Amino acid sequence: MGDRAVAGGKARGGQGSAPAQQRGRRRLSVDERRDELIEAALELFSTKSPEDVSIDDVAAAAGASRALVYHYFGGKYELYLAALGSAAKQLSVLLEPPTEGTPLERLKISLKRYFDFVESHAPGFTALLRGGPADRSGEVGEIVDGIRQLLLGRILHAMDVEIPTPVLRITLRSWMASVETAGLDWLENRDVSREELERLLVDHLVVLMHVAGQHEPAIAALFDRLAQEEMPED
Repeated sequence: MGDRAVAGGKARGGQGSAPAQQRGRRRLSVDERRDELIEAALELFSTKSPEDVSIDDVAAAAGASRALVYHYFGGKYELYLAALGSAAKQLSVLLEPPTEGTPLERLKISLKRYFDFVESHAPGFTALLRGGPADRSGEVGEIVDGIRQLLLGRILHAMDVEIPTPVLRITLRSWMASVETAGLDWLENRDVSREELERLLVDHLVVLMHVAGQHEPAIAALFDRLAQEEMPED
């Protein structure tokens, strides 16, 4: 189906096919065409619910036929899962844990990478989180929850914590929900700088950890250790 531009070029090219093909759209590989369809789908799913996006919409946005979309994905739900999976994979690569710096410095780096994704892949981020932090059902929920579990693991890694206590887990997951909401709000309004937003969210976590420490001595000890590590050496 990627031959559409080539066929059009043959119809116009009366003196050989090469110049006409150069004017037309280059032939895409299977993976490139699939990625193009996913990109178009993400753009649509970021602004509309899946129920309001049709295969025809995706085909039109990608400049393809609906038969080609069905050929690659079988149906809209499969396309939706593939689009979310693509966004999740891109984010997971960016969230590889830093290896240097204090725990707070590593957390800041991870948060910056997270918002790099938010800014550079806005449709993917919006589509990935559409439905809110509590959406955890079915295959879609598994994809979204997988990213949240990955992010939780990155935060714990930055804090040098292997297994969190229930209070720490709840505290960190509450903060992660705030980060997601802040990302969506920032994309919609962009009335604060990214740097200011990232500093605000780091401060949010510090305050949450301090409050959690009042409920659990182990978290208070963790908070004190992290604070000590942030202090410059004499």
